[in-house]
Amino acid sequence: MQFALTEDQIAVRDMARDFAAEKIAPFALKWDEEKHFPVATMREAAALGIGGIYIRDDVGGSALSRLDAALIFEALAQGCPTVSSFISIHNMASWMIDAYGSDEQRLKWLPKLCTMELLASYCLTEPAAGSDAVALRTRATRDGDHYVVDGQKQFISGAGVSDLYVVMVRTGDDGPGGISTLVVERDTPGVSFGANERKMGWNAQPTRAVIFERARVPVANRLGDEGVGFKIAMAGLNGGRLNIAACSLGGAQSALDKTLVYMKERMAFGKRLDEFQALQFKVADMATELEAARTFLWRAASALDQEDTDATMLCAMAKRLATDVGFEVANQALQLHGGYGYLSAYGIEKIVRDLRVHQILEGTNEIMRVIVSRKLIEGTR
Repeated sequence: MQFALTEDQIAVRDMARDFAAEKIAPFALKWDEEKHFPVATMREAAALGIGGIYIRDDVGGSALSRLDAALIFEALAQGCPTVSSFISIHNMASWMIDAYGSDEQRLKWLPKLCTMELLASYCLTEPAAGSDAVALRTRATRDGDHYVVDGQKQFISGAGVSDLYVVMVRTGDDGPGGISTLVVERDTPGVSFGANERKMGWNAQPTRAVIFERARVPVANRLGDEGVGFKIAMAGLNGGRLNIAACSLGGAQSALDKTLVYMKERMAFGKRLDEFQALQFKVADMATELEAARTFLWRAASALDQEDTDATMLCAMAKRLATDVGFEVANQALQLHGGYGYLSAYGIEKIVRDLRVHQILEGTNEIMRVIVSRKLIEGTR
């Protein structure tokens, strides 16, 4: 069990933290206000190895661990949770190609994904299939050496801008065994996109529906065999849940750091806020909760790296814990800022808005509890 970071891990974390402080944080409020998707900045991050963090190095990946990735995403999220979260999704979709693609597929797409010359999105959710992902209805019908795809994916980060879409489709009967995975290129005829959603947060990345109307996708674009798509989707989500947990911790840490500075400057009743014991206790609890969630996240990331039999359960636990703690700490930071926390100029309300969705995406926190409880109950039989 690892309770301290190695010199290499500290260097990786600090590299990401410095990049976030210089290239992301100064612009985060403007990007949020203008709904600007900072592709050029993300490509600068990719030049540091962040475009393919746990992709194998034969195609340009950094070949780092899931724990390394957690450190990177937390550090980036201290600059902006929205930007860090999209980079995490891009890494998740790219990893699915790396892990399940053929040599030809890996060589075709991954070098440009690692540099983020190409961007990737993950397409599982549908208008009527969210938490119940097995109920997805997007259909891919075999027609010679192509699939004809019809259906719609909903709430897709990067949609309309991303170049590749890792799409879960139904090629067989109902149930998980009828699902396959296709890589669909953006300019495929029959692929279109809905309007950019108006959202509570995550404004610095587009969220649209991806619509398939008799889109012809080569069979050569299928990852793995027919019928293994649900397994591929769930494997991707294990890492995705760790990543989004890390993004929550990074955003919350930034909110806490801003609060500590504010409490040194703000006077009330003749004293600085940080001189009130009740408020000292509050920030102590916030920091303790963050550290506890961070330590557990490292535990889960190490389990996934080691292919532990409990890795899926631990990833679900870590996602539930870190996203709940992250949102609560950010919300308490807003409260400690008083009325100023509600103003956009202080950057706290943006973090609160951005972190709220982390309790929903990559599987809602209620579904995380389902995953954990099933594993526990199965273990008692």
